[in-house]
Amino acid sequence: MKLGAFSISLNVKDINVSVEFYKKLGFTIFAGSIESKYLIMKNGNSLIGLFEGMLEDNILTFNPGWDENAKKLESFDDVRTIQKSLKNNKVKLDRKADETTTGPASMMLTDPDGNQILIDQHV
Repeated sequence: MKLGAFSISLNVKDINVSVEFYKKLGFTIFAGSIESKYLIMKNGNSLIGLFEGMLEDNILTFNPGWDENAKKLESFDDVRTIQKSLKNNKVKLDRKADETTTGPASMMLTDPDGNQILIDQHV
C-alpha cells in the first residue's frame, strides 16, 4: 500500500512562536500563511504542518498521489483503493471517502493508541 507523502499536523497554541522554534531546527516555510493560522514547514523530506485553532489533536497525515514536494506522483494508490484494503482487513474507519467519486478525497482512522490518521488525497 502506497500512502504518499507523510507529515505530522500539529495543533499549536501560537503559530508565531512555533514557526520560530521550527526555523531553529532547520525548517523553512513551504506553504500556507501566518495570517491564515497555518503553515506547512519543510526540512529535507520532513514535513510539519502547524495549525493554530484548527485541530483538536495532532494528526498523522498521508497524501496519496504526492511526494514530499507536493508534486504529483506518476503511480500511486488512490485513497479509495487504500480504504477498500483497510476495510477488507477489518480496520475501523472514522470517516470514509466517497467510493463513487474520483480525484480528491480523504478518510480518517484512529490507531490503537488513539492517534488520529488522515489519508488526504489532493489529486
